[in-house]
Amino acid sequence: MTEPHPVSLAPAARSADPARLSIRGRRPRDLPALRRWLTDPAAEWRQWDAPYYHAKATTEMLERYVDTLAASPPDPHQRVLDLDGSCIGMVNRAEEDPRGGGWWDLGILIYDPALWGEGLGSRALHLWVQATLDETDAHVLTFTTWGGNERMIRAARRLGFREAGRVREARVVRGARHDSVRLDLLRREWVGGP
Repeated sequence: MTEPHPVSLAPAARSADPARLSIRGRRPRDLPALRRWLTDPAAEWRQWDAPYYHAKATTEMLERYVDTLAASPPDPHQRVLDLDGSCIGMVNRAEEDPRGGGWWDLGILIYDPALWGEGLGSRALHLWVQATLDETDAHVLTFTTWGGNERMIRAARRLGFREAGRVREARVVRGARHDSVRLDLLRREWVGGP
């Protein structure tokens, strides 16, 4: 029997090539990286992904989430971001009610800040949009962030997403008020292709 592929928990090297990024189903060997990054209350990604939620409650919820991942088969609506065989983040999607209406909300998360600014977020979003359009009845895709997450907003706009709504000063982040921003993309507007 061979040993499982080791999971690197060290910070990633700079200059990651976005072309080497893929999305795939979660594997058991991904769980240590997922547990480390998702349950670390000091992880820098938390400053950007819904930082308006209280850290203690978020940590407790994410600990339960990782336990659920460990005890359940992979979900086709949640995938791992794989860079050269290592789990560097996740993507997810959820169908908005009512089911069958064709509205899917997307999320992406790259854990290690050493990988930010390398084009991986744009590539991850591109792959996830394409997968969602290929695998679902999606008519419209959305995602919601806060106004301070400018990298995510720029990545979405580069792929053709448009601002669909803004709730002014709805989120408090580090004592300052920020807008909640929702962006959307219609299936017919997608020009990314496979």
